[in-house]
Amino acid sequence: MSHPRKLIFRVVMILLMVLSIPLSGSQAQGGITVENATVAVNFGQSITFSAKIKSPLPIKQASLLFRGVHEEVTRVETVQVAEDGSVSFTYDASLNVFPPFSSIVFWFQATLSDDKTYTSSPITFPYYDNRFPWRETTKGNVTVHWYAGDDAFGAAALDAAGAGLLAMSEFISISLTDPVNIYIYSNVPDLQATLTLGGEEWVGGHASPELGVVLVAIAPSSSQSIEMETEIPHELAHVMLYRSLGGKYNTQPAWLVEGIASVVELYPNPDYARALEIASNNDSLLALEDLCIAFPTDAGNAFLAYAQSQSFVSYIRETYGTTGLGRLTSSYGDGFPCELGSTNALGTPLSQLESRWREDVLGQNTAGVAARNLLPFILLLLLVLVVPIWGAIDMLILRRKRAEQSK
Repeated sequence: MSHPRKLIFRVVMILLMVLSIPLSGSQAQGGITVENATVAVNFGQSITFSAKIKSPLPIKQASLLFRGVHEEVTRVETVQVAEDGSVSFTYDASLNVFPPFSSIVFWFQATLSDDKTYTSSPITFPYYDNRFPWRETTKGNVTVHWYAGDDAFGAAALDAAGAGLLAMSEFISISLTDPVNIYIYSNVPDLQATLTLGGEEWVGGHASPELGVVLVAIAPSSSQSIEMETEIPHELAHVMLYRSLGGKYNTQPAWLVEGIASVVELYPNPDYARALEIASNNDSLLALEDLCIAFPTDAGNAFLAYAQSQSFVSYIRETYGTTGLGRLTSSYGDGFPCELGSTNALGTPLSQLESRWREDVLGQNTAGVAARNLLPFILLLLLVLVVPIWGAIDMLILRRKRAEQSK
């Protein structure tokens, strides 16, 4: 159960978004005063900003400026100021999206009759998905939010998160102070709608590492524990990796980040092994170099990419230890390209390391596979060489016949 103070705070924030309760009493800076600033959020549809701008001189022009707290680009909208100083602007959040559960900061600028422009102090508000009656429970720095299921459901999710953090601590040093918020949707369509409204496309689960936010879809059911122990640690790993690596997180290969996230799952996907076996037997494994930037978009190859990454990262961990994985993330964080990052960290190029993994883990004869892959080219080369040789032999035979006839 949530602490009473946290519950009260949550109710206030919901009222703030839905009923447009004032965000501040008065904000002033150098010539203008902003009063009764309110924000009404209709998640994924619109954000309405309202306020009163007071100034000692007539206002010639006024603008509303706002952006996500992690964005660099600021949106600027001209607003009309009524005689009493009232301003209002409705932003189309369906076409110009903000990430779900992010924070948005806004402020006003006004040019007065003295031709000087004055800026108000910034105001920050949360952009929650307020379409659902969220409940929450907290332990340490982790808060779980859900709207379907009983108290035991929330407690189980919190336990899965704690176990995931413990597994993650074996790979990197993790933060147990910075807050993490896990939002559990009861079905995939609800989650997909949220991600779509927030400008994302992936449906299985999502992490916004810079926000410390995890979104998953888990329905209250007999299989909820398995899903929690799979999805929550996986997405939570992205947040922890981001906090550990900082700006170097974005230079990591996709196979390494997703591989680590898959390894810390408390209930690994049992279908990964079967997918690897089939792909290995069919010579249809994906080249790891092709998984450096991003995973395939089609579901089948994406699943195989996750299976390969999980197995490959596990192999690296078993071969080089956790310190080896740490050297690998540091190497890629320093900007080394995908092939050479492995050479710098482990002394072996990525392609050779992949060959060893295929031999040791999948039992492949990589030399034989390479020969089979080269067979069409070898046949073509032979064809190119045989034709002129055959022609030369014909010419030689013909010359001998002519020589014999002339005798």
